[in-house]
Amino acid sequence: MSISRRNFVRALGLSSVALHSGSDLLAQVESNQPLFTISLAQWSLHRTIFGSSQDDRQSFNELLRTDPDRILQGTLAPLDFAMTARQEFDIDAIEYVNVFFFGHARDAAYLRELQQRSNDAGVKNLLIMCDSEGRLGDPSSTERTKAIENHHKWVEAAAFLGCHSIRVNAGSAGSWSEQAKLAADGLTTLADYADTHDIDVIVENHGGLSSNGQWLRSVMEIGNHPRLGTLPDFGNFNLGDGELYDNYQGVAEMMPYAKAVSAKSHNFDSDGSETDLDYERMMRIVLDAGYRGWVGIEYEGVQVEELTGIRATKSLLERVRDKLATEY
Repeated sequence: MSISRRNFVRALGLSSVALHSGSDLLAQVESNQPLFTISLAQWSLHRTIFGSSQDDRQSFNELLRTDPDRILQGTLAPLDFAMTARQEFDIDAIEYVNVFFFGHARDAAYLRELQQRSNDAGVKNLLIMCDSEGRLGDPSSTERTKAIENHHKWVEAAAFLGCHSIRVNAGSAGSWSEQAKLAADGLTTLADYADTHDIDVIVENHGGLSSNGQWLRSVMEIGNHPRLGTLPDFGNFNLGDGELYDNYQGVAEMMPYAKAVSAKSHNFDSDGSETDLDYERMMRIVLDAGYRGWVGIEYEGVQVEELTGIRATKSLLERVRDKLATEY
């Protein structure tokens, strides 16, 4: 190729992202928007949707591949997610998870219904979190290509639903540098495809080296694609084998590339603060990076039922936002 599409968009690089982010920030200031807007990740309701199907992981994984609708054994249908976000929590933006409609990525009737439900509820579709589709940094070029192609249908579904991104994982194997190069290759190839649908590809810290902020930052630098970014999750910094990465350092390292943010929560004290994370400190890191976009609630606790945990997380984010409003 003389100058490929990939090389062209790479040449635009971070300068394009910076210009886009700057214009977004200016628009928000001029329209007197809040520091950030709260959205809801569908995973916050995974127990309510799955019911007892996750109790047997082997059976769950088998059904996900063979008859995915059978894992939906809870009291909330995935099609009712938008309505639940609006009616239960007064939240007007949502983040889907692909495993809740795993067999429907190219089901036009299902996607139309999903879109209609969100329209009826006055809720904006932001992204689809994609799991169980293979390792985008697999050392085998055949398996890596298969994983990339497995994600194509979710890019298409995200575009149909009016989302801005799909969230993916950067799974790989090998040394630090080998995994970074392999992940960057798979991610940028997918980002090239996503670009044709006006969709971003964002990587969450989600275990292994992806939960090392420095490593994930290196993947972004190698990839250097304007469609490629991160989704910093406040809580996913388990490197494996009992090794943990510093949450605050990791989020700070990921924020320069962030196109979404996930506010993970588990437990709350009597004052409504998260017991394991300093939300004010986290949000200062997010805001200091210049981010003014959506912050998605992802409640994963078990001490209270999911609706209560979501409300507690929303209340905490609102309290932090109000406190910081005079400083930013």
